[in-house]
Amino acid sequence: MMSAVDAGGTPSGKKRGSARDRLLRAAARRFYADGVAATGIDTITAEAGVAKMSLYNNFSSKADLVLAYLDARHEEWLGLYQQRLGDARPGRAGVLAVFDAYADHAAFAYERGFRGCGLLNAAAELPAGDPGRVTVRRHKEEVESLLAGHLEQLLPERPDDARVLAEHLSFLLEGAMARAGLDGSDTRLRHARTMAVDLMDRL
Repeated sequence: MMSAVDAGGTPSGKKRGSARDRLLRAAARRFYADGVAATGIDTITAEAGVAKMSLYNNFSSKADLVLAYLDARHEEWLGLYQQRLGDARPGRAGVLAVFDAYADHAAFAYERGFRGCGLLNAAAELPAGDPGRVTVRRHKEEVESLLAGHLEQLLPERPDDARVLAEHLSFLLEGAMARAGLDGSDTRLRHARTMAVDLMDRL
């Protein structure tokens, strides 16, 4: 349970919330640029401009901070997806909103350039059974579920086909994201979007 007073001895409330935000932003930058294992607590607190005790007032451990980072990145992607979806009609536009949200994530001004999916990068560093890997798996499952929901709008009489195509498109998207990370650009994601359009044109 967090103390009612932060590490500097001043009342908590808004300041503690901003410290948490600064810590999360610093962790996001360092985890994505340098990797989870290579990034220590001292690096994060120094970049966030807070005392180490402030980190432990907001997160129980580095592992807890990693989970918060993964959750925040998932929510960030969902926000991009919702913006892309906007008032678009479900179905085809929804599928493309998923692809466009991934491209939007790739277009961010990353400190050391685009390195692919931050969630998968983190998961690759975590041991089997780690809660962080569960978080990443759930994100990927949610993305595939969103694709399936939009495709079911296109294929209302063919739910099985919609689910198969959703899995196909999720593989296409993840493969494009991996290659885009290696290339350091969103070109593969734009190609994947074109392939998705072609697949839907054949329905």
